[in-house]
Amino acid sequence: MEITRPRYTNRQFPPYRFVPGKTPHPTRDPDGHSYNKPPVQLVSFKPEDWQSCEEYLYAIDLFNHEYWWEAHEALEATWVAAGRQTETGLFIKGLIQIAVAHLKRLQGFNDVANRMATEGIEKMKRINNIYLGIEVEKFRSDVKVYFAGKSETSVIICLDLKC
Repeated sequence: MEITRPRYTNRQFPPYRFVPGKTPHPTRDPDGHSYNKPPVQLVSFKPEDWQSCEEYLYAIDLFNHEYWWEAHEALEATWVAAGRQTETGLFIKGLIQIAVAHLKRLQGFNDVANRMATEGIEKMKRINNIYLGIEVEKFRSDVKVYFAGKSETSVIICLDLKC
């Protein structure tokens, strides 16, 4: 059964998902899909503004459609704009680590993947409600199930309970 993965923007996906050693590095290789493109720099990112932050929404789209490296890059812009050590910044850092964990699992580095997933969840431990549109307790549970090998379907982020 095909899983429906939500979209929150109309932005086009890159022509390929970057997987180290299998596809050109997006920013360092002249054949990369983001070569010579400057990184996105947001002025600020406040948790109450998540619905209007195009880069955050696009990062979630990338995550949901298994563009793990690209999601990590898009989330980094929101992480920096939120303030790296703020509650929001730490939460986004957790999302980044969980995106990286997915990529590492895809590559077959399960120990690294499990460690990254655990570290990502740890960054979210103080939040138990809906945050940045994410039902946090369900998300953490989904991550644990996936990385325990109890689900073959990668984690999907449902914003504002719209899944």
